[in-house]
Amino acid sequence: MAKAMRRLPAMMLLSLALAACADEAAREEQTRAALIATDPVMARALADPLMSDPDLASRNEANAALGFADSHALPVIAASAADAGAARDRMRLELLAEGPIPNLPRAVRPGAGVTPLGPMAIPEALLAAVGAPATCASGLKEDFALAASLPPLAALPPQAMVVQAGGADGPGCALRIIRYRTAAGPEDVLQYHYAKARRAGLKAVRHAVPEDILRAEGKGGERLTVHARPGAHGLTAVDLITLAPRGPAVRTGSRP
Repeated sequence: MAKAMRRLPAMMLLSLALAACADEAAREEQTRAALIATDPVMARALADPLMSDPDLASRNEANAALGFADSHALPVIAASAADAGAARDRMRLELLAEGPIPNLPRAVRPGAGVTPLGPMAIPEALLAAVGAPATCASGLKEDFALAASLPPLAALPPQAMVVQAGGADGPGCALRIIRYRTAAGPEDVLQYHYAKARRAGLKAVRHAVPEDILRAEGKGGERLTVHARPGAHGLTAVDLITLAPRGPAVRTGSRP
């Protein structure tokens, strides 16, 4: 009985200590919840996966502040007229380094099969944009690495932000389908790709309906289609599709 009485104060002290720890943990959790509620940057830092995870180590958020909305806690900064001008200048400087810039032709009436694309376009519509066989659809795959294997005629402009890349490399189906965003305006985008296509020996036609479109074709069957439209946050959304029926696209120094 005496031993039990001596143990009682120790047990009471232990219980009080545990209760104090529980209260402290509860207070810390409340403080953390309040901080998350008022500070989106802290919320993202606490909720985002660790960058030391080998599966996430290659994640790249370049141009995240000036770009398209994904899962960022911070608001996306819209592209301004100054950003559009700077992007245009970068494009023109690159083109001038390669020679005189050919003038972008006037738009002509679209022929049969010219339709708008966009993120909801089905594979058949993307293939039809460059006249690729419908059988190429089975070989399509999505991979950002494909944006680094574009032929010179389909080189991406400086600071292009690739948001989706896919393609195929089967016989007669050397396709690249790239969606990117840029601060440059739609006409500047078409001017850039028109110059690249002309220098690669392709004959190009421009359409203004149903959206800004450039369609080009070479003597060897090479084809390029570029669709440009105003996108979110002041950016231009671009769909670029190229077909090289003679073989897989050649890896170049184009920017992904």
